[in-house]
Amino acid sequence: MLLQTEKLKHTDSGLFFLLAGPCVIEGENMALNIAETIVKITDRLHIPYVFKGSYRKANRSRIDSFTGIGDEKALKILRKVGETFNIPVVTDIHSAEEARMAAEYADILQIPAFLSRQTDLLVAAAETGRVVNIKKGQFLSPGAMKFAVQKVIDAGNKKVAITERGTTFGYQDLLVDFRGIPEMKSFGYPVILDVTHSLQQPNQTSGVTGGMPQLIETIARAGIATGADGLFMETHPEPEKAKSDGANMLRLDLLEGLLVRLTAIRDTINKFDK
Repeated sequence: MLLQTEKLKHTDSGLFFLLAGPCVIEGENMALNIAETIVKITDRLHIPYVFKGSYRKANRSRIDSFTGIGDEKALKILRKVGETFNIPVVTDIHSAEEARMAAEYADILQIPAFLSRQTDLLVAAAETGRVVNIKKGQFLSPGAMKFAVQKVIDAGNKKVAITERGTTFGYQDLLVDFRGIPEMKSFGYPVILDVTHSLQQPNQTSGVTGGMPQLIETIARAGIATGADGLFMETHPEPEKAKSDGANMLRLDLLEGLLVRLTAIRDTINKFDK
């Protein structure tokens, strides 16, 4: 299943789709350069691609953490990325008021995991008519996500997707239960695996979230093997210098090789499924 957005290319490839980009918009040149790199890769591999970038990071461990360059400035950069490369863009929203604002710039509105039960937010996102991508709360079972999806549908919008991003395990770790992918797919909407956030290590005593990027390929391969419709990855040319979530990002120059291997896995599965 694919996201219901007209700008998505290569929808007949039989491959997974990709949501990828930086955690947060740090500047125009950075966003355009990352998008250009990924567009070239995904066009070559015929992978449907959505550029991801948060215009603001509301959920931070510490008050002195970077939150963004300004809402309007970042949203205009997102729009420019979409127009420059003729691709859809996705960004997070955090309140009903933000839903209406961000819908003017983005094709897909993403509901953060910690807000996945917020009825007013889900309804406001649905009412914009944009695709609504709901991240599964770290505290929710896969089965519980059908109620979040139903809120969007009942608000008159069937353009919805669900993203698995790991489940809280203890205080400082997340685990992915891959049984949840087919369970959530049974609801009839696209299911995405957030590879990089699933490898976060939250609640560090430093106040800075850690991660295990060395396992990105392991998690991504398992997601493709278990039938994920799409993959979500945050990527940056220099993760160690990223202003948010650098500890679990994929280095941009590693993306192409990873996608080549993942497309080979999906191609093999498709052959056996025929």
